[in-house]
Amino acid sequence: MSAFRGTMRDVGLLSALPVPSDYTGTRLAACNLCEAICGLELTLERGAVTAIRGNEDDPLSRGHVCPKGVALADVYTDADRLRRPVRRVGDEWEELGWDEALDLVADRLAATAAEHGRDAVGVYLGNPSAHSLGSATHGTAFVRALRTRNRFSASSVDQFPHQFVAWQLYGHQLLLPVPDLDRTSYFLVVGANPMASNGSLMTAPDFPQRLRDLKARGGRMVVLDPRRTETAKIATEHHFVRPGTDAAVLLAMVHVLFAEGLTDPPSYVDDVAAVEAAVADFTPEHAEAVSGVPASVVRQIARDLAGAEGAVAYGRLGVSTQGFGSVCQWAIQCLNLLTGNFDRVGGVLFPEPAIDIVGRRIIGPGHFDVWRSRVRDLPEFAGELPVSVLREEIETPGEGQIRALVTLAGNPVLSTPDGDGLGRALEGLDFMVSVDLYVNETTRHADVILPPTSALERDQYDLVFHNFAVRNTARYTPPVFAKDADQRHDWQIFAGLATRLRRRPGAPRLPLRARLVGAARMAASPAVVLTGLLATGRAVSMRRLRAHPEGVDLGPLRPTMPGRLQTADRRIHLAPPLLVADLDRLRAALAPSVVREGELLLIGRRHQRDNNSWMHNAPRLTKGRPRHHLLMSPGDLAARGLADGDRVRVRSRVGEVEVEVTGTDDLMPGVVSLPHGYGHQVAGTRMRHASQVAGISINDLTDPSVLDVSGNAALNGVPVTVQAARR
Repeated sequence: MSAFRGTMRDVGLLSALPVPSDYTGTRLAACNLCEAICGLELTLERGAVTAIRGNEDDPLSRGHVCPKGVALADVYTDADRLRRPVRRVGDEWEELGWDEALDLVADRLAATAAEHGRDAVGVYLGNPSAHSLGSATHGTAFVRALRTRNRFSASSVDQFPHQFVAWQLYGHQLLLPVPDLDRTSYFLVVGANPMASNGSLMTAPDFPQRLRDLKARGGRMVVLDPRRTETAKIATEHHFVRPGTDAAVLLAMVHVLFAEGLTDPPSYVDDVAAVEAAVADFTPEHAEAVSGVPASVVRQIARDLAGAEGAVAYGRLGVSTQGFGSVCQWAIQCLNLLTGNFDRVGGVLFPEPAIDIVGRRIIGPGHFDVWRSRVRDLPEFAGELPVSVLREEIETPGEGQIRALVTLAGNPVLSTPDGDGLGRALEGLDFMVSVDLYVNETTRHADVILPPTSALERDQYDLVFHNFAVRNTARYTPPVFAKDADQRHDWQIFAGLATRLRRRPGAPRLPLRARLVGAARMAASPAVVLTGLLATGRAVSMRRLRAHPEGVDLGPLRPTMPGRLQTADRRIHLAPPLLVADLDRLRAALAPSVVREGELLLIGRRHQRDNNSWMHNAPRLTKGRPRHHLLMSPGDLAARGLADGDRVRVRSRVGEVEVEVTGTDDLMPGVVSLPHGYGHQVAGTRMRHASQVAGISINDLTDPSVLDVSGNAALNGVPVTVQAARR
């Protein structure tokens, strides 16, 4: 029996070492699958994980764990997961050594840049990139070394409006106010489902318990959503709202604050009168006419936000992933600022993480329209172009055409607009490389796949999500398992590629100082980089974090404004011209128009057991009732002569799919819903179990031509028709 037998929760060196292959005992870890960043306790028997539970000593997650966290070991043991590089040869995959694989990739990327220019190499960063310490410390540096303007990420699918508004109002794209959930008394939730997500851009693990605590102290939660979500079902109130009209409702609430003299903005807020003038015609009666939310409800919510002892307005995916996501997020910020709930206990506050990625400019503040896309002439934001233009930038000949593509932990064929069209475009690339664990619907088009280690084989510190947490904490967790000798961590892959690219003739060249700094960063491990950042950060050292792998409590959120503002004059200008100007487009979109006969509005949805487009090959997460069906109200079913369980054809401007339909009263009449992340094309992939839950992709229906002013995709409110499938 191993000498390591027993519990490894002591503060010694042993708790930082990967467990031996025959280890029996417990080990602490962290879940990096979503923004909740829950602390975990693993039980191991002879080196195998036999149980995963929430770590009760974690000061943020407090023992909470969701089904995805319990399934984390399934990724580690998954036979479908790649562990060594593979090269596509026809329709087959063959393994190759790491040196050969990295040399091949560096050669092809350098040759593409030399022949066609550096913008001929495109990059797509998927959501998991933000959940890995190694990707944060080394991945972004590798991307910068490519020096391409054709950069894309999942951010322009779901969160650009948040970043865009934060940059406009507070001076930094990631200076995002967070609901003080543990002390608020009134919580308005618009287009968000934290019962399934445990918060998004609001790191709130164990949201169900936090909601119970809110109700126990006499608080209320009010939800506006076109679907009676898991969150809406346990809310104090739920009101249906027509997809795409949230901006009218939110601006009407701002209108009420002015009309009834309920405004109390901080002294450092300017241009309040300009906001009052801008929303003058957005009345509650107008909101009711376009959205279905009664004018009386609009007025009451505005009064409650202004009158509660600590209140929060919060909106997420449902309001961000539409044509007016930035206006929605601006209106939400206006509600919090004008009611006096900004930088207030029980309102919205700004976390003070151990490593302040905002104040220290670890991530840049953001910029807009510094360059534009080649084909559609759309502006960049924060150095990225809208992913909705990726397909056309690949397919359209000419200078700057994307001929080689790098994808990092993403599956845009399933997660971005017109995914089917994008998949066809990928087939025409000269070269494609993916850093990914799996052969999936996107990476199956790659020439080379470079697989990193899984979460349990690497150390973790959440550089990003501590900045959005409802409580200030810090946590570093060493790897549970040692990687095999022929595996590579993600940071080692990025460092290997960057080093090789520097040596290739014709490869993009950074200025000398940037090259030296980049080389030094790439040579250091993420733990070394993290140690340096903590040493100059806030009140916690790497030594302390290693001694407390359960996490360190840094206290509740507290007021920090205006000192933490990143604007040049340390003031908030509440009426940014880019946002106010977009109101004319909103007015035109909400004007009375002829609705096509039989047209419905399509929205997405998520489930607690889903992790965007992956983990559908984990049997423990996919068992139970099917979740890939189209949801439709009984009245809309009857009007089309359809019955529960029928197979239907759903058609939009860009495509059509066939899927089973389920009738439910949880949908607002005139609205249908498909889940995000399904549509697995099992042929050509290595996700065998996914065939049982393949479903169809909602993004074969979403329209890449419809965008928010920030460049974010409009995945919700897509006009569709539904009819019986051909027999």
